[in-house]
Amino acid sequence: MLILSDFRLHRPASLADALLLRAELGDEGAVYAGGTELLLALKMGVLEYEHLIDIKRCPELRGVQQVDGTVRIGAATTHRDLETSPLLARLLPALAELERHVANIRVRAAGTIGGNLAFAEPHADPPAMLTALDARVELAGPAGVRELPVEDFVLGAYETALGDDELVTAVVVPVPPAGVRATYRKLATLERPTVGVAVMGEVAGDTFATAPAVVVGAVDERPLRVDATPLAGASVRDRDALEAVVEAARDLVDPVDDLSGSADYKRHLTGVVTRRALEHIVDPGSPS
Repeated sequence: MLILSDFRLHRPASLADALLLRAELGDEGAVYAGGTELLLALKMGVLEYEHLIDIKRCPELRGVQQVDGTVRIGAATTHRDLETSPLLARLLPALAELERHVANIRVRAAGTIGGNLAFAEPHADPPAMLTALDARVELAGPAGVRELPVEDFVLGAYETALGDDELVTAVVVPVPPAGVRATYRKLATLERPTVGVAVMGEVAGDTFATAPAVVVGAVDERPLRVDATPLAGASVRDRDALEAVVEAARDLVDPVDDLSGSADYKRHLTGVVTRRALEHIVDPGSPS
């Protein structure tokens, strides 16, 4: 049986109150909203805290808004909120589609985008897509507000650039210009992605106008950006260019053997999913 250790629960009603608690409690307190990862780790005894700070009641941390050419997503916005957001479906359809396939409906109803990034669980869907979209994480602390690219925020497995006295307050995603497409393809084991590949690029006909952004996630400790320069100006039917990027993706990752498969198998899957993602962005009707 999994049993939680005793802790004191705090429920701040504003971001200002949450920041005060964060600074006051330090390492003795953990912040959560959905708790889909944290509470499981607490029950398993992997983590232990004397205080939990529940930020779900902070209105500043919820919602999806269009702001100056970006979509600003409050950190405590759930995956379910994102998959059903008309604004996200219109401006960032690839991200909305990804959110529809995160884990299961129970996890999507409770889990949040900010918690997903802050926990930095390697087998997660959003970080690769957000990296490809050049998204930024908004962080607030006593020194004020700062932003970091998702690419620089997630440092490794369960490791981020979040300061000890900071909170993730939002994810800010630039709206791609017309003609730019994005997609995310994955293979999953037990509702967790074994490999996920995000691609964003400007496509004219069947040709990439420039080198697309290709980011491999869920197979290594953090999302990794693949060198896709061979595809700049190339057609998806250019097998040499396509295979060069697929090979670069396979060579880039350093997976380990686990319940999802052997390292060699996951390296092979990385190539398979990268190829599918590149083909899918040019031809959305291609196999996924």
